[in-house]
Amino acid sequence: MRLGGSTDTTALPRSTHLASADGAEHHHSAGELHLSPTGHLLVTVCLGFIGVMGIANNLLVLMLFCRCKVLRSPINLLLMNISLSDLLVCVLGTPFSFAASLQGHWLIGQMGCVWYGFVNTLFGIVSLMSLTILSYDRYITITGTTEADITNYNKTIVGIALSWIYSLMWTLPPLFGWSNYGPEGPGTTCSVNWQSKEVSSKSYIICLFIFCLLMPFLVIVYCYGKLVLAVRKLNLIWIEGWENKLLIMVTFMIICFLLCWLPYGIVALLATFGSPGLITPTASIIPSVLAKTSTVYNPIIYIFMNKQVSLNLETNAYANHCSKMRLNGISASYILSPSQSISSVLDYCKPN
Repeated sequence: MRLGGSTDTTALPRSTHLASADGAEHHHSAGELHLSPTGHLLVTVCLGFIGVMGIANNLLVLMLFCRCKVLRSPINLLLMNISLSDLLVCVLGTPFSFAASLQGHWLIGQMGCVWYGFVNTLFGIVSLMSLTILSYDRYITITGTTEADITNYNKTIVGIALSWIYSLMWTLPPLFGWSNYGPEGPGTTCSVNWQSKEVSSKSYIICLFIFCLLMPFLVIVYCYGKLVLAVRKLNLIWIEGWENKLLIMVTFMIICFLLCWLPYGIVALLATFGSPGLITPTASIIPSVLAKTSTVYNPIIYIFMNKQVSLNLETNAYANHCSKMRLNGISASYILSPSQSISSVLDYCKPN
């Protein structure tokens, strides 16, 4: 498959090249893909925020899991996998789209565009599939008849491996002729070539939509819906507060999933099957930016709302505070109850 008609690796022309599956290029003039300077500025600000917050949140999560042995449970390995894929998106993808939006055009050539489209799609699907596996794991753990084995990492490791294999299975084909990667929207980001009218590209996009967006969404809704119903059936007074929190969290997760990924999927389908020019640059860039916000909200919902993780964060902060007080000659007994031990707090989450 020919990736582009130019060997320039520094910048794509202002008119965007879209390579079809058969090697032909489709040119869209700058007027067709025009986004106002204000529009580029807004996209730049959004991508800058997403990049900084995504790196900070996910890096903090990974550092916390590496530092605290108590957090390394099988289910938390899935959360680590989500954070790792989201962090890689922010490090290997977001800076290029940020720079492109800042300059108003793509900067790293056709090969760079293919690279960007591939890694963003790869890590995005890994994250989505990890969330799907996580929802299924929580479902069978709560509703299953056998007690969960928190020392068995085998199933979790298999699940993580499958998330990467499944993602590669859907992101490698465009590199070998089943559709392709190219610029999208105003030409400052790259993804699967939604504009191609080739039959092979359309078939790929249909499969991608069904197996990498619709199917994960249905599994997540089903599993968490069953999970909430299972908790309600327990009919215990002490669990009512936890049930409400669970329901709020699940509702929030599903809404965020819909807001971030469904608009992108719908716009992609409209760009593929709709008439030329149906999707404007603004209509295409907004869903793309929304999808990237998943790298920010994933660690907030799935990790910082995790009581075990929150407790460790508080314990670390508390331990650091105690250490500073002791260095200043202030006894820890002033802030610890008689039943507490400063050593237990300091040792609860220590480096290995």
